[in-house]
Amino acid sequence: MKLIKYAMIAGVVSITACGGGNESKKADQPAEQPKAETPAQPSTETVAPASDVAVLEITGNDLMKYDKAELRAKAGQKVKITLHHSGKLAKEAMGHNLVILKPGTDIAAFATKAVDAKATDYIPASEAANIIAHTKLIGGGESDTIEFTAPAAGKYPFICSFPGHYGFMKGEFIVE
Repeated sequence: MKLIKYAMIAGVVSITACGGGNESKKADQPAEQPKAETPAQPSTETVAPASDVAVLEITGNDLMKYDKAELRAKAGQKVKITLHHSGKLAKEAMGHNLVILKPGTDIAAFATKAVDAKATDYIPASEAANIIAHTKLIGGGESDTIEFTAPAAGKYPFICSFPGHYGFMKGEFIVE
């Protein structure tokens, strides 16, 4: 009798140790399919789609050039723009910023006023009404990110307001 009892205990222990014991439960359930073969199901989670935020990047360099002449977003969309400076020169010698202006702004007059606004990263306070958004002034190897809501549909000029750069570093922020 003791031998049978020990044999039964040994059998239960070995089945459990080998991962058994659930075979009858697993046989009643449909086999799981590998995730790679399962077609994607629509998510029921309330996660904001990526299109709710326009994530944009633009780079300026030591040759006074942006790598993009256009940036795009949709009217009313949240916008996140990161300006990178891929050069090596300090901001005192070759600083860059990104200034998005309202349509109709006299860019040459804005740039003339910017020359005297060194203390505010070449953003003239007298021109605040003409500015949609702007980054801080950065030097080689630095980056700055700004966040704002895109204005109404239209084309908005952008420039670097560091003295002498606006003629070369310019483009359009297009809002659709």
